[in-house]
Amino acid sequence: MSDHSPHFGDTAVVFDLDGTLVDSEPNYYKATLGTLARYGVTDYTWADNEAYVGISTLETIRLWKRRYGIGAPDTELLDDLNTRYLDIARADTHVFPQMGLFVDHLHAAGVPMIVASGSSPEAIEAILTGTGLLAKLPLYVSADEVDHGKPAPDVFLEAARRLGRPASHCVVLEDAAPGAAAAHAAGMRCIALPYVAAQADDPAFTTADLLFKGGQEEFTARAACDWLERSAPSS
Repeated sequence: MSDHSPHFGDTAVVFDLDGTLVDSEPNYYKATLGTLARYGVTDYTWADNEAYVGISTLETIRLWKRRYGIGAPDTELLDDLNTRYLDIARADTHVFPQMGLFVDHLHAAGVPMIVASGSSPEAIEAILTGTGLLAKLPLYVSADEVDHGKPAPDVFLEAARRLGRPASHCVVLEDAAPGAAAAHAAGMRCIALPYVAAQADDPAFTTADLLFKGGQEEFTARAACDWLERSAPSS
């Protein structure tokens, strides 16, 4: 991977994973139903699930414990959820087509890239491997590896550190309001494509530098590449 792209200057790109690169939220929902049912919660709905989109898995579990009065340790719930999720995800996870094309363009241009996700390291590696993305996105960081998950900027700042790029040269792709807020807090530019349509008007998305309000249906690799070329920082 070259240090300088002929088209994108010194830009580095930081990808959220779930809901941005891959359509994994339905898989997390299925896994969640199983985990919560184990602890007596049987009325969890997709609408309930949407409230946790963009929040790290560990923080989500802590919110569940408070909401549903679950007394089990965080690690017990996390292990149960990850086991269920990985079983589902390895069998059926799909890359969003235009996002896959965008990764291809950036990889061909030598743009430094990394995945920064609220999922566990094991889940990130499994998804990247299973979808074939790992060959072009070998670098990743989990919110489990930093002090605070999104909307805190920690995971994005760690991503920039691992890439060896200043935050001001990084562009984050995000589908969730907490992620857009985290990118802004990190001092990074943001391309946002809301996964949950009802959240598209969240104030956090107003901080995005490029907003595809219609989400994946509106996002195109060409539009994103054109914007990156126009806004690329120089060395």
